[in-house]
Amino acid sequence: MSDIPGDLKFLKSHEWARLEDDGLVRVGISDHAQSQLGDLVYVELPEVGAALEAGNGAAVLESVKAASDIYAPVSGEVVEVNELLAEKPELINEDAYGAGWIYALRPSDRAELDELLDVHEYEQLLESEES
Repeated sequence: MSDIPGDLKFLKSHEWARLEDDGLVRVGISDHAQSQLGDLVYVELPEVGAALEAGNGAAVLESVKAASDIYAPVSGEVVEVNELLAEKPELINEDAYGAGWIYALRPSDRAELDELLDVHEYEQLLESEES
């Protein structure tokens, strides 16, 4: 199992959320999720300014295998998208927890982060999926 940064929270659908020092929440998919999808060929980013609800679709990833919806881990307004993914969607495959982030939002309720899985709970989820 890959090393998962300890500052992340997760949805059961394998999106991660990182609360940044400036109060924004950066969102991506886990290393496990990108490996399941395979080589990514296209990313449909959310619009800057879009209002997202926790658990609703926010973006779409397309790989050589399938298309997959990316869900918002918390509610808020999209304030930044990773424009590099338009030209290099494989950044998600190469660095899922770093350069492969998808978008950042200003959360409307930071308490929603507390409802997400922590790293240990996420690792347990991965183990249960493998068995």
